Amino acid sequence: MFSFLKKKGGTALAAVADGRCIPLEEVNDPAFAGKSLGEGVAFVPENGEIVAPCDGKLTLVTPTLHAFGMECADGLQLMVHIGIDTVALNGEGFEKLAEAGSMVKKGQPIVRFDPKVMEEKGIDTTTMLILLNHQDYEIRGLYHGSRMEKGVDTAVEYGR
Repeated sequence: MFSFLKKKGGTALAAVADGRCIPLEEVNDPAFAGKSLGEGVAFVPENGEIVAPCDGKLTLVTPTLHAFGMECADGLQLMVHIGIDTVALNGEGFEKLAEAGSMVKKGQPIVRFDPKVMEEKGIDTTTMLILLNHQDYEIRGLYHGSRMEKGVDTAVEYGR
């Protein structure tokens, strides 16, 4: 009845990794840095656990375990891509912690990678959080430039 009194709220996406959050433009990969896949932020992870940034459906875990996709209840589609050129590892050093098709909660571990394997292979572990259909939403904030705690700190705020 009094819908004009309701506060227009945004939706928050939490950090997917413990570590420093950086702008996509600083990622050492032209596809991500140029935002050809979508808007978002990236993380320089301090450890190997990557979590869900929000509650939603885990729509995809790639066979090589280097990326996963999610859909939020409001239809926002996300991709989390772990590292640069990690597809070439063919799953080596990765462990799947959640199954595609399942409903997951913000902060729930999805994939774990072994930092030692990545270091031995010379892999950049920068992890991107990409909003694939960002054009359907208003991006209200991309909060990079500081250390974040996975599943806790807000990295992206958006609305309709």
